[in-house]
Amino acid sequence: MNQREQFSALWQTGRPALALAPMQDVTDLAFMRLMGEYGGPDFYVTEYFRVTDTSILYPEILRSITENDTGKPVVAQMIGNDIPSLIRIAKELQQHPVIAIDLNLGCPAPVVYRKCAGGGLLREPKRIDAILGALRDAIEIPFTVKTRIGFDDPAVFDELLPIFAKHEIDLLTVHGRTVKEMYRSEVHYDFIARAVESLPCPVIANGNVYSPENAAGILRQTRAAGLMIGRGAIRNPWLFHQIRQHQAGETVFMPKGHDVLEYIRKLYEVATTPDVSENLQVQRIKKHMNFIGDGIDADGQFLHRIRRTNSKAAFFLICDEFLNHDRPVALTPAQQPITSS
Repeated sequence: MNQREQFSALWQTGRPALALAPMQDVTDLAFMRLMGEYGGPDFYVTEYFRVTDTSILYPEILRSITENDTGKPVVAQMIGNDIPSLIRIAKELQQHPVIAIDLNLGCPAPVVYRKCAGGGLLREPKRIDAILGALRDAIEIPFTVKTRIGFDDPAVFDELLPIFAKHEIDLLTVHGRTVKEMYRSEVHYDFIARAVESLPCPVIANGNVYSPENAAGILRQTRAAGLMIGRGAIRNPWLFHQIRQHQAGETVFMPKGHDVLEYIRKLYEVATTPDVSENLQVQRIKKHMNFIGDGIDADGQFLHRIRRTNSKAAFFLICDEFLNHDRPVALTPAQQPITSS
């Protein structure tokens, strides 16, 4: 199958398509492979290739495309605002085995949006119009966009939707918050539903997918063609598999403590690089534990103690204490995120 046939097949399975979100400094090849061990998504999206007039295809991100052995297709994501450079990188990416090319219009990191890239472009709909038009002409395979609903005001979303339709993008992924809302606020799923109603292409819902039950609720509310999961997949690598089981009316797998402990051991290994000290490796894994921890211990003692460790031995001693058992672990947030209708 060529890319268009592969892409089209994602929406013909009779069930919602599931994607792993492109989390910077997380969604590398090793993490993709790890997610695949637990059921994995239907497709992956790379960390973004930062595009400037001097940029190249960053080798470590390119590995997640050229060495992808997960059995699932990969979408390559770009971020930037210089049209000639975006066209140049898009043409280079088309020479590699990607199912589509995605433009990031949602990154909320200040270091990105202050340069009018990622979510920063949402302040300039006319500039987005020009960029999408140029890329649509240059990209011969499916072309997709990941966006938030605005920069600091979601009112701009109604101006963006006709622009997305005009340029016949092949997929829109919507994170239902503004850039300024970051990850703290409620998710405005009604805006995702608005995109589903307005656009001829598939729309994927993104934001606070944390359980098979809440995933089903988001799909009902938005009528989206699928879900993109980021932090929820770090917390619970079984989530893609659980959502499929729930959709099929099957008994949903519930990991036990020792299953979660084994996952954390694997996560530590995939996040380890040989040129980094043990202390820095522990600090790195602690970032992941901020997502996993509140699904392990609602009282917060697990995270409280983990955050004070500086060695691998101490880290896993605490993990063993809390997880070396056969009791079910739900891996849902202790305080479930707020959602809006």
